Amino acid sequence: MKKLALVCFMIFAAFGAAFAQSDLQPLAIVKLNKSETVTVKQVKARVLPYEKQLGRKLTVAERKEVLDTIIKEKLMIQAAQKDGISIPDSAVDQYFIQGMSQQLGVNVSEKELDDIVKQTQGVTLDELLQKQVGMNKTEYKQTLKNQLMLQQYVVKAKQAEIQGVAPTDDEIRAFYDSNKASFVWNDMMKAFVVIVSKGDNADAARNKVNGFRNQLIDNKITKDQLIAQSQQENSGFQAGEILISKTEPNAQRLGYSFEDLRNLFNQKEGFVTDIKETSQDFRFLKFGKKYEAKMLAIGDVVQPDTTVTVYDYIRGNLAQQKQMQYVQYAAQQLADSLNTPDNVEMKKKDAALDKLLSWEN
Repeated sequence: MKKLALVCFMIFAAFGAAFAQSDLQPLAIVKLNKSETVTVKQVKARVLPYEKQLGRKLTVAERKEVLDTIIKEKLMIQAAQKDGISIPDSAVDQYFIQGMSQQLGVNVSEKELDDIVKQTQGVTLDELLQKQVGMNKTEYKQTLKNQLMLQQYVVKAKQAEIQGVAPTDDEIRAFYDSNKASFVWNDMMKAFVVIVSKGDNADAARNKVNGFRNQLIDNKITKDQLIAQSQQENSGFQAGEILISKTEPNAQRLGYSFEDLRNLFNQKEGFVTDIKETSQDFRFLKFGKKYEAKMLAIGDVVQPDTTVTVYDYIRGNLAQQKQMQYVQYAAQQLADSLNTPDNVEMKKKDAALDKLLSWEN
């Protein structure tokens, strides 16, 4: 019995070793700037999340496309490094947290993001990313770093062509005609807002905001003077002009109910609100000019008292879209031009490659 158990163990151990060796089989060597091997394991790591998202196994032809993508990415990264392009970790961290903040709809730090994920999902951020994209945070950031490096390399190599990409007048007007209903103003009002943080002393903050309000009403201080004071180090308050749209989300951001905001819109220019207390601060508003809701013509300004017209706004957005499309096209062209026998040595081809890419999950 012991002998049988030993034989079984040896069979399973041999099977595991063969499986591991198969995973480490080199498929290609990228050698534009340095020697990098692409293995079956690396292709699997990229394929498995795709298969999980699609709910099916990729065909061998599709897995070959993944292999081709990995090779071209490595070529482009090596070309970027050879060209002296590098991305600092601080830029990657910022890009990462900006993307996550956009998904959440609120600006957060990385520590706050970790806490939010634990509270709402019951897992760590590493575990959540592993589940969603098949990578932990470190691996995900490395992917972002590579993307930023590739983008910078393409933009540098094709800067003149990218800057020359622009929408035509007909494309701009066609976009406006197709989306005319979305170019509208809600009822809006300019306002001057003063916000005093409670900090560690709510009573002192309340007295401070009351003082500002009384001085403003009595014309003992101007809006410009308050703005200048707010910009001093450790001022403890914010002051500035804002444009308020009569919508429920705007009401919530200001700390009011929508009904309260509607009533405030009935007040005259120059009206100063009572002090409003939130969980973090005390605030008040002084109302300025009002603007009635209207549909915008293509030559109207996007926001009151600005110079950017609807035409300019559409042109800018379409230009950005077309430039991004060109960047993708240019990246593909650059990658294809680098994918030569001198830069890439295929270690497996034809039937041998098909066999290695025909693994069972």
